[in-house]
Amino acid sequence: MIDNHTNDYLLDKKIKIFQPSNGYRASSDAVLLSAMPENSLKNVKILDVGSGTGAVSLCLAYRLQKNNVQISGFELQKELVNLSNKSAEANGFDFVHFYLADIRNKIEIPEYKPCSFDVVISNPPYSECDMPSPNESKAIAHNHRNFSLDNWLAFCLKSLKPFGKLYLINRAEALAGICSFLQNKAGNITILPIYSKQEQVAKRVIVAAQKDSKAPCRILPPLIMHDSAGNYTAEGEKILRKGLSFGELINI
Repeated sequence: MIDNHTNDYLLDKKIKIFQPSNGYRASSDAVLLSAMPENSLKNVKILDVGSGTGAVSLCLAYRLQKNNVQISGFELQKELVNLSNKSAEANGFDFVHFYLADIRNKIEIPEYKPCSFDVVISNPPYSECDMPSPNESKAIAHNHRNFSLDNWLAFCLKSLKPFGKLYLINRAEALAGICSFLQNKAGNITILPIYSKQEQVAKRVIVAAQKDSKAPCRILPPLIMHDSAGNYTAEGEKILRKGLSFGELINI
């Protein structure tokens, strides 16, 4: 267990989370991504690929805790796995479990079988070419190492049942590559552009897709996070602090 960690909160103190004091820490991206799956999910198995400190799974668990779901998180860094499991226990989420797993290699975990998950959710590393952080934990989380975004997406799709749902967040610049990879493998693609402020360009996108589907692509109205004064917009407040899903805000 990491000795030097902080006790933090998400969703306006609805969720307790333990994170390294000096290392990879969850950002608002994790909370935004967790809001994309619909509230109607029940009796399903969910896989969080690259679970980090567990923020995506924990926020999703808060919203779905009465829906008889099972959430598993795969993470490469042992310290983050330990902290994530500690967080799940602290929140009373006995249906959430995190595992040490390197998706670049064969997964030797009894709970994992290809084509067995109803939902896969992921906040993958953003870059193959950015200068890595001098902090090793952050560098592992932010930069692909001998594994491209295509490889990452391939693992996610392999883990899904036929017609299972994939949800991920990434840089807006990665959208073309994501859509190119998903072509003829998944459909019903839904794209949600995220803007920091009204007058800026979108820096993040959330992408939802359905394995084996042939349904057409949709682009949702943008989510604008801050007003001109730098405060959260009403929509941003409802997602990041009140724990609402996007489906409760817009017709997804």
